Amino acid sequence: MSEMHLTSKVGHDDIKSEPIRKGFGVGLKKAGDADESVVALCADLTDSTQMSLFRDAHSSRFVQIGVAEQNLVTVAAGLSAMGKMPFASSYAAFNPGRNWEQIRTTICLNERPVCVVGSHAGISVGPDGATHQMLEDIALMRVLPNMTVIVPGDSLEAEKATLALAEKKLPSYLRLAREATPVFTTENTPFEIGKAYVLHQGTDLTLLGTGAMTYQCLIAAKQLAEHGISVEVVHVPTIKPLDDKTIMTSLKKTGRGITVEEAQVAGGFGGAISELVTSQLPMPLERIGIEDQFGESGTPTELLEHFGLTAPHIAKKAQDFIAKMPQYHR
Repeated sequence: MSEMHLTSKVGHDDIKSEPIRKGFGVGLKKAGDADESVVALCADLTDSTQMSLFRDAHSSRFVQIGVAEQNLVTVAAGLSAMGKMPFASSYAAFNPGRNWEQIRTTICLNERPVCVVGSHAGISVGPDGATHQMLEDIALMRVLPNMTVIVPGDSLEAEKATLALAEKKLPSYLRLAREATPVFTTENTPFEIGKAYVLHQGTDLTLLGTGAMTYQCLIAAKQLAEHGISVEVVHVPTIKPLDDKTIMTSLKKTGRGITVEEAQVAGGFGGAISELVTSQLPMPLERIGIEDQFGESGTPTELLEHFGLTAPHIAKKAQDFIAKMPQYHR
C-alpha cells in the first residue's frame, strides 16, 4: 500500500476528523444487518461507545448489562457458545481493565468468538484523567493466548475492522479512541486482519505507528523530508498477530526503527515490535509512547503535546535517534 491509497488531505488543515469509535458504531450496525448471529452487549455506555446505532436497528439482539463489566464478557462468552457473535463494549479502563480474568477464562481459554471493545482508550480521553486513561490494555490483551488485537488508525478503518471481526469470528480486542482524529484512509484503502501497510516509502528510518499515532507518523515523515531525511511509515493496525514479513522487510531496508503508540511502551505495541526485532536482527529500535507513568487531566491536545506524541516531537526524536544510531545492514 502506498500514499495513493490515502486521502489527498494528509497534512492539510481541512482534513476530515471523526472519532474512531464512530466508525465502530457504523460497522457494527452493518455487521448486524448482514448477519443475524451478531449481538451487542454494553455496560451502560451505549451512546458513548456508539452501540446506539446497533441498538436502534436490532433491539432484540442488544443486551444492556449495566455497570457490571465482569458479567458483560461472561454473558458474551455464553452467547458465543450458543452460536452468536457477540461484541461487548465499555470504556477500556473497565473492559479489559476490570474484567481481564473473565476474558482470560471464559473467552480465551474456551476460544469463544467474542469481540471485546475497549472504547475511550489512551490519554486523549483528556479531562477524565488517569483513572480513565487506559494505557495498559494493549499489553494486557496481547499476552492472552488465542486473542487477536486490533487498533484502527481512523474511523473508516474501525468500520472495516469491525466488519472483518464479525466475519472471522475470533476472540478479539478492538481498541478505540474517544476524540475526533484525522481520517487519513479512504473507502478504497485495504484492511485485513493480520496485515501491516507501508504508507510512505523511505530509506533512512522506519516509523511504525498504530492507531491514531500513524497519522502523526505521516506528518513527521513530511517534516523530516524537509531536512533531507527519508522516512518509511508502516501502519500496524493488527498488533496480534503481527505482520512479521512487512515489518521486517521495511526494517531491513532502512536499518533503523521507531515505534509510536498512545499506550505504555512496556509490553505494548513497542514491546511487541521489540520482541520481533530482537528475535531476528540486532536492529536499533526506539520506542515512543507512555513510559512507566499514568496519564494526567487536560485537553487531548495538551496531553498529546505533554507526552511527546505529536508529529514535531516524533520528528525531533527521530532526528536525535538517527544522529546517534547508525543504520544496521546485514
